[in-house]
Amino acid sequence: MYDIIVIGGGPAGLTAALYARRANKTVLVIEKGTFGGQITFSPKVENIPGFAQITGNEFAEKLVEQTLEQGAEVECCEVLEIKDGDVKTVVTDGGDFEGKAVIIATGAKHRMLGLEGEEKLVGEGISFCAVCDGAFYAEKTVAVIGGGNSALQEAILLSDIAAKVYVVQNLDFLTGESRLAQQLEAKENVEIILGTTVKSLKGENELKGITLEKTSDGSVRELELDGMFVAVGLVPQNEFCCKVVKLDGNGYVDADESCLTDRAGIFTAGDCRKKKIRQVVTAAADGAAAAMAACDYIESLG
Repeated sequence: MYDIIVIGGGPAGLTAALYARRANKTVLVIEKGTFGGQITFSPKVENIPGFAQITGNEFAEKLVEQTLEQGAEVECCEVLEIKDGDVKTVVTDGGDFEGKAVIIATGAKHRMLGLEGEEKLVGEGISFCAVCDGAFYAEKTVAVIGGGNSALQEAILLSDIAAKVYVVQNLDFLTGESRLAQQLEAKENVEIILGTTVKSLKGENELKGITLEKTSDGSVRELELDGMFVAVGLVPQNEFCCKVVKLDGNGYVDADESCLTDRAGIFTAGDCRKKKIRQVVTAAADGAAAAMAACDYIESLG
């Protein structure tokens, strides 16, 4: 049995494991996908204290290495449910694990557009990561769907690779940082299309293009594309714990900055919890707070 089981291997979960190990607690980190979380999709990160510039992958690798050196154990499997009790049982597709406390740090996943045939075309012209797949579209035509920071960063990176980049935003303005918007607007091979939604996809086994609809008048426009990068936000991955802890109306764990859930011995951290700001530094801060709270809980057990 472990002192603390951390569900999720992103910045929140790994920071929680790091702090828990430094408090001399036995720790298991369970991750079903890629250790490092969503930041691994960021080609350039400039807002982490101590790093003028670093790629998301580099940061994730450093954090994983640091956590492992502190003695945390890891398992690669998917959590199916948490059984509450004096001892917490985390049920996974790779077996059951017991712990005195659990920290839910599952983060969030990419939001889809909800279009017919979309899932089938993921990896066949639809992508979520320019740093991962941008090279496939050298001197080709692509579109980025979204207008926030992630979308603008993707478009800027792609503008240095692709021949033409369309940025399609459903609102009448870009919601990302003005600095990024200005940088993008200065690119000669970038066309920004505002107040427009993606109506449908073209192509059966490979993306060939998209049909756009202008929200103001319903007019339709078609774009011939080689690729499309979707950057329209994230959704929490908390389905497995909905019967154990309280979630808000959007599916995020209902917890404040204390990272305490409504169940004793179960804590949360990072993008999976209800919060206003979702950045790597706030995820790491959550991880530290959740770990300290979990350690206090374990000490209270006597």
